[in-house]
Amino acid sequence: MITARQSRAARALLGWTQETLADKARVSLTALKRLESESGLAVYETTRDQVRRAFEANGIVLLNSDRGEGVMIVDDARDQHRGTVG
Repeated sequence: MITARQSRAARALLGWTQETLADKARVSLTALKRLESESGLAVYETTRDQVRRAFEANGIVLLNSDRGEGVMIVDDARDQHRGTVG
């Protein structure tokens, strides 16, 4: 599951606005703003899946572990850049 902070961090890595991500994920801007909100608003799981797929299609890997969450952009199999969230 993609979190609000992961979405914002991944957008920053790609240089995308919320409008760009909403277009690429084929979700409404309102739905994306709900996902990226820290206010605990309900978000459909399909919205989260579509956003995650849009990031993955553009080289972003979402990281979740017992040590926290983060994002990683993969330029190719040999060149990886990691970033933590929070």
